[in-house]
Amino acid sequence: MDYKLELVLIPVSDVDRAKVFYTEKVGFHLDVDHQPNEDFRVVQMTPPGSACSITIGIGITDATPGTYRGTHLVVADIEAAREELVARGVDVSEVRHMGPEGWEPGPDPERRDYGSFADFSDPDGNTWVLQEVPSR
Repeated sequence: MDYKLELVLIPVSDVDRAKVFYTEKVGFHLDVDHQPNEDFRVVQMTPPGSACSITIGIGITDATPGTYRGTHLVVADIEAAREELVARGVDVSEVRHMGPEGWEPGPDPERRDYGSFADFSDPDGNTWVLQEVPSR
């Protein structure tokens, strides 16, 4: 049996602000924005190249805005991905990798899969991790 991750709910305090952040700054594709009444709204967006989407909205989760942590976005080139996000206005940390003594600046010297990371947050403080996997 295959279990495919399809959708992740991200708790936000302001749906329109988060929609602008994810579509205009991060570059996610807007799939759905549906609001049949004032108590329910679903906004589904998909990262470029991803089979999994995120949803923000009203009446879809009781999680506290800003409590979603560490969702990984896998990229083939972390430096290029970081540059693209920064150019779009996203505050992204510097790239880092884990060395023998702990975190070290810059990408993994051998550019190994799963070896380089950078972080950013949405306007509510939900956190995201860029992780480099060049072999994909």
